[in-house]
Amino acid sequence: MGADPRGHGEAKDLLEPKGIRVSVLRKQEYDPDIGELLGTGYDDHAAAVTSTAAELHRAGIEHRLGFQTEIGHRLADGYVQRADLVVRAPEAGVPVMLLEIDRRTEDAHDLVAKLRRYWEWGRLLPKDAGKHTVDLVRSRPDAIEHVDHEQRLWRRVYPPTGREGLVPVAFVFADTTEEKVANTVAVLEEAGRRYWAPRRYESYYREAITAKDYGQAVPVVVTTLEQLQEHGADAAVWRRLGRTGEQTLTVALDNPDGDVLFRDQEARADAEEKQRRVAEREAQRPVCKRCGRKFTDQRWEETTAHRTAWSAGDVSVVRHLLCRRRRP
Repeated sequence: MGADPRGHGEAKDLLEPKGIRVSVLRKQEYDPDIGELLGTGYDDHAAAVTSTAAELHRAGIEHRLGFQTEIGHRLADGYVQRADLVVRAPEAGVPVMLLEIDRRTEDAHDLVAKLRRYWEWGRLLPKDAGKHTVDLVRSRPDAIEHVDHEQRLWRRVYPPTGREGLVPVAFVFADTTEEKVANTVAVLEEAGRRYWAPRRYESYYREAITAKDYGQAVPVVVTTLEQLQEHGADAAVWRRLGRTGEQTLTVALDNPDGDVLFRDQEARADAEEKQRRVAEREAQRPVCKRCGRKFTDQRWEETTAHRTAWSAGDVSVVRHLLCRRRRP
């Protein structure tokens, strides 16, 4: 399926008022016989980009002036990764999202490379980063993971996402088959796992924690232009890599098994650990063999202060320090 007339007609309305580089999305058309320039129009990819923007706009995901195209993200080696579309819709729960529109003209591994580059860009420091931070990052490859996102370059460009991790990326497939989409998504999930997948939390209560750490991951969602046009961008047409089934965009971007769950599980595990320690201590509390009463904390402390080592229930200790005091 090519771009529909609706996508063509809304190109100017959605993109040009912002001063976007719409010209780079146009192609020149010439008469095949005389070579005369017939005019300029939007090619199929550009039409797919504007149609995607139109569907997001219809669903209330950003206002008509909130879209940007061909936004560059410069990497450390100088390579510039350009996003087909950038959308910001804080009122819709999507502060920022980068979109790649693919008509299956690119190999699936090329899309993995794009994902890798967005991940790398999200790990860069700004040029004016403090010397201590720069030295820390240079000291070892993964040191950037200990640098808060607020100190990274991407936060100079985009607002906080409101969720863990880096800037979300969406792949929107157009003019292709379900089989090709499924194959491409399978490659993205497998070959791109390092970039989108969460990790296990490092915690003292490791066995009690099922929550996942999304802090260094790029949230990735996928859909098709055909689904957006048929059901709407606010429908359950988005699939998050690593999950099964389709969800609405905000639900797909949320992390119900992320940091909120981690804090709850760690607090619960901490409370259970304290209860266990209290129970263990109570099991060791001395008991007077004469009267059967347990030592108070004060008496227990006094007992341990009088002896460097003793066994709970030692008759001589108990009689000397407790029972003897009760004699008239």
